[in-house]
Amino acid sequence: MNILILEDERAAAKRLQQLLKEVEPEANTVAIMETVAESVEWLKQNPAPDLIISDIQLGDGISFDVFEKVTLSVPVIFITAYDAYMLRAFKVNSIDYLLKPIDKEELAVAMAKYRALHMKQYDNGLNEQLIVMLKQLPGKAKEVKSRFLVKQGEKLISIHTDEVAYIRADDKVVFLHTKKGQKYIIDESLDELEEVLDTAKFFRVNRTYIAPIEAIEKIHTHFNGRLKIELHGCDDNEIFVSKQRATEFKNWLNK
Repeated sequence: MNILILEDERAAAKRLQQLLKEVEPEANTVAIMETVAESVEWLKQNPAPDLIISDIQLGDGISFDVFEKVTLSVPVIFITAYDAYMLRAFKVNSIDYLLKPIDKEELAVAMAKYRALHMKQYDNGLNEQLIVMLKQLPGKAKEVKSRFLVKQGEKLISIHTDEVAYIRADDKVVFLHTKKGQKYIIDESLDELEEVLDTAKFFRVNRTYIAPIEAIEKIHTHFNGRLKIELHGCDDNEIFVSKQRATEFKNWLNK
């Protein structure tokens, strides 16, 4: 059984993978997509999975946008932080949902339901009633980081995210560079910052850099589908966006 996971929270995706190994040992996670754009591109370029497990809210929109752009006949199990009463009608459509944090027993029940539906050659097609319900769901309010508390000598100072020029990881140390040319060590890793920074303003360029949109000074196409970028105020001439993330990066710039 090949499963595609659509989930923008990495910790939640890892937990889901672990639970799937426990309740469905033969299941194979073919990919984990964090955004609508990534999901659409993957589904257009790869064979359809047997099952999709999808958070309703992704990094750049709701999962409904994926199903609207790609014609699918694949069962979907939704993951959501919404109240169960609000989503009871999903059961009528024979599409299951799991409330966060995911419970192992509930996942097992959902997988059993999938197997039963699969034996009946179930084709969900995301009927019109389901689409209407998805459109009516409000967006998930996601807390975003607005300030950094950094040490300056014996003092602690607060730096607003609007003052950030870029963030760079050097070995295991992460530095915040300000637009005024100052440089501070911060405690968070790039992985942690990627989860809490405003994705409309900041992008994880690669394993080394996170940059705000106004820092992107120049973009060059490069060998093998990569993009080479220049950051304002940064003297690193070897900053690349991978081929895998190039489309997402361009979509981010084009919003």
